[in-house]
Amino acid sequence: MPKINLDCLLIMGVAGAGKTTVGKLLANSIGGTFMDGDDFHSGHNIEKMKRGIPLTDADRHRWLIEISRQIRDHPGPSKLVIACSALKGSYRKILGCDNFHLVYLKGNKKEIAKRLACREGHFMPAKLLDSQMIDLEEPKGALTISISSSPPEIVEKILSNIGWS
Repeated sequence: MPKINLDCLLIMGVAGAGKTTVGKLLANSIGGTFMDGDDFHSGHNIEKMKRGIPLTDADRHRWLIEISRQIRDHPGPSKLVIACSALKGSYRKILGCDNFHLVYLKGNKKEIAKRLACREGHFMPAKLLDSQMIDLEEPKGALTISISSSPPEIVEKILSNIGWS
C-alpha cells in the first residue's frame, strides 16, 4: 500500500465551499505553505469560466497535472496545504491521491449558492455551481467536514484528525 505524504494536505470541494479560506488559515496556523489550485488555471480556462461555460475533463487535465507536479516537487520542510476542487475520483487519481491527506469540505447546494452570491472578485460565477454539483463525486476515505462550522473550527477539526500541530 502506498504511503501518504504526511507533509501534504489537499482541501477539496465545490466552488464556495471555503477551500481557500480554510487552506490559508490552516497553513498559517502551522507555519506551512499554501497553494491555491485556482492560481494554476490557464488563461483559456479562466476566460471560459468567466463566460459561464463549465470546464470539461480535457480543460482540466493540464491544470491537474500541474497541481500534481506542485505536490510531488514541494521541497519542504514546511507542510503543504493545497486548495483544489478535485471534484471527480479520476481527477484525484491524476493529482496522486496517495500523495496527500484529503479533506472534503461538504455543504449543500443552497448554502454554497448563498456564499457564491456574496463572493466578489473571483472568476468563477455562481451560475457554474450546478455543473460542479453534477461533477462532484464524494470521496471515500477522506476526512469530510461540514462547511456549517466556522473556518477556525474546521481548521481545528483537520488538525485534530491528521495529527499536525
